[in-house]
Amino acid sequence: MWIILLVMFYCCCGCLAGSVNDYKLVIDDPDVFMPCKEAPPDALDVTGLFNMDELEFALDGENIHIEGNTTLVWDIEPEDRVAVSGRLLHFERGNWEPTIFSIASNDFCSIMYDKDQYWYQYWTRYVINTEVHSKCVTHKGTVMQHEPFDLNMTFTNVRATLDGNYKFVLTLEAFDDKKVKRPTSICLEIKGDMEKL
Repeated sequence: MWIILLVMFYCCCGCLAGSVNDYKLVIDDPDVFMPCKEAPPDALDVTGLFNMDELEFALDGENIHIEGNTTLVWDIEPEDRVAVSGRLLHFERGNWEPTIFSIASNDFCSIMYDKDQYWYQYWTRYVINTEVHSKCVTHKGTVMQHEPFDLNMTFTNVRATLDGNYKFVLTLEAFDDKKVKRPTSICLEIKGDMEKL
């Protein structure tokens, strides 16, 4: 009897888990970053975080080729703690619906260059002037030099079925040493279509 129950459990788990697939987010806009549609009143977009006049974006097939420099313009204090959160939403029946995919850190600066983090894979590993690693995003005027790279947002070993239009919403908030939130935050979106590889 217990063997039958075990087999039924295994079959149910297999059906619920589904197959494992790889997906790629094909970005809609070659500018990549857009202001958040539902941003808090105090939120700035990516131009409130970086001056990107010296950063070039070029759509290269399904990838975006990026090279150049960014300069930090977010006016917070060097000692501030930066909290970051990101969530993936799916456009369904006229609304942006949350998915099970999210990421958050209460101390972004401590893990900004951690090789196990998504932002390292897609961004900070390409910052070549290592002297800025200790400055995180809290030192206004810091120039981040990027080696040329292709932004290729691939998600591997995903059990969920992803298809259609998605957006990734990223927010950054700064807190002073008394844990009081600074008056401005950053909110940006990256939109695209998820394709199975």
